Amino acid sequence: MKTYHNLIMVCLISSLGLLSCKKDFLDKKPLGTASEADLTTAAGIKGLLIGAYSMLDGVGGPSPDGNPFSQGVSNWVFGGVASDDAHKGSTDDDQTDAATIENYTVNSTNLYVDGKWVALYTGIQRANDVLRTLAKVPAGAITEAQTKDLKAQAIFLRAVFHLEAAKLWRNIPYVDETISYESGNYNVHNTEPVWPKIEGDLTFAVANLNSTQPDKGMANSWAAKAFLAKAYMFQQKFSDARPLLEDIIANGVTASGLKYALVTNYQDNFNAATKNNSESVFAVQMSVKDGSSGSNNGNIGDILNFPYGGPNSCCGFYQPSFSLVNSFKTDPATGLPLLDTWNDGDLKNDQGLSSADPFTPSTATVDPRLDHSVGRRGIPYLDWGVMPGQSWVRSQVQAGPYLPKKNVVYKSQVGNYSDVAQGWGVNQATAINYVMIRFADVLLWAAEAEIEIGSLDKAQGYVNQVRNRAANPASLVYTYVDNDPSKGFSTTPAANYKVEPYPAGTFLTRGQDYARKAVRFERKLEFAMEGHRFFDLQRYDNGTGYMADVLNAYIQHETSIPGYDYEILKGAKFTKGKNELYPIPLDQIDLSAENGTATLKQNPGYN
Repeated sequence: MKTYHNLIMVCLISSLGLLSCKKDFLDKKPLGTASEADLTTAAGIKGLLIGAYSMLDGVGGPSPDGNPFSQGVSNWVFGGVASDDAHKGSTDDDQTDAATIENYTVNSTNLYVDGKWVALYTGIQRANDVLRTLAKVPAGAITEAQTKDLKAQAIFLRAVFHLEAAKLWRNIPYVDETISYESGNYNVHNTEPVWPKIEGDLTFAVANLNSTQPDKGMANSWAAKAFLAKAYMFQQKFSDARPLLEDIIANGVTASGLKYALVTNYQDNFNAATKNNSESVFAVQMSVKDGSSGSNNGNIGDILNFPYGGPNSCCGFYQPSFSLVNSFKTDPATGLPLLDTWNDGDLKNDQGLSSADPFTPSTATVDPRLDHSVGRRGIPYLDWGVMPGQSWVRSQVQAGPYLPKKNVVYKSQVGNYSDVAQGWGVNQATAINYVMIRFADVLLWAAEAEIEIGSLDKAQGYVNQVRNRAANPASLVYTYVDNDPSKGFSTTPAANYKVEPYPAGTFLTRGQDYARKAVRFERKLEFAMEGHRFFDLQRYDNGTGYMADVLNAYIQHETSIPGYDYEILKGAKFTKGKNELYPIPLDQIDLSAENGTATLKQNPGYN
């Protein structure tokens, strides 16, 4: 039904309807039975707020095609597949809307694009519904302190959803609580800059949110400050971002009051048993076996992105690229990344080999973050066993030999942190949080800001904090005791790991261009397969053509590998001035029409 796709109408549901959120940890009355009196209480407002939080994972609202794949918070398609991080995976004719995003032929009728739009504006309107209902609360029914924090949380969420939309489309309508179907003002233009509105909401949240919260998943003032810094970074407003980042580094705490810090073991950021740790600035909370229908709180947006064999039976999507894996090669003498020559040759791999064929992994020096980010032949795949190669890969010929890893639970956690997702395979609903901002983000953003307007030495110090954590023995991947996963891990590294910090004075001696290249490369390594890469390239570009240069070189590399015939990228080209943004969905443009004229304007280069 087309009205479900409408930019505003899709979400301008009454407060009663908004109680149909999928976070089931509140015991609610049946749908449609709540009255305004029920809602205009502290418990009622909190229920509405949970409904807004629940949309952070992108699941629970309307979906144009009935599938959650496009709507997940990880942006695995929009941020990963569309970049040099990963290929779509599976077979060429599976999920063709994702394929057109990968090869930059995406158009305005793409259901993935429409689905993401609908999910984000559903979240925006749920946040606005909190504000509209809060304004109706009788005097004295909620304390002033409660009102202040609830309002700030709703405004924070509204800003986060708008920021996510701005990353994809940049030219978006800003929708606040004054916009409603009843008021008849729901056709909002997208021709005014949205960044000042996002900044205003986040500034309000910084000033009014509590510094700690009773629930780990709730936003605090430090999370708001980090998102405000992120908004500045997307605009290259380094002088505005820098003091915020310095304050977060020096004083920031999690919602539970933990001082922000890098965790000792890099893998703890992707482990359901160690989530909400000191590195988690703001995370979308995932859970299983909580009473939700079909384990819909278990990161269903990433349900396709599991090995085709071994830990799971479906579906073989989101396969890391050869170029990404090559990025983790290091200089055997210095342990530093190969900033200019990383893609000159491919790291030894098992492309074209069956699982029965003999294979010995590369002995070249690599950054250990490779084996936390990527499943590759001959290396332990968590505690599921040594990855055998082809038998775990959906289509090695079409999408390469590598597998995603950060979204997969340990075998020892099955039953506690994983569940059968409704209509899908075992262990594909997981309790692994998706961390929207990690403390490593803050450090590397601070490094970027210092490179542009501050001290190169200080920038190097921030980068080295991240590299030192990667080099910590606790962050290495180890072989199994007696090659038996059930016996645990040995003290023998699984590969020839070598990663070192930049020697003192390197950035200062080599200059700004070198430092800029180094910090950008560090983000590529640190956040591989986390859905950030496309948007990092986008903000580095700023009209220079940098993004087109990087991605067209990537296409050239991936389509010239012997024995690898990736049809989706054949003939692909990233077009400067167009593909940095996604098309505004045609459904939304059509439904915005007033007197035959569309309110929403299409992005450049798209019809």
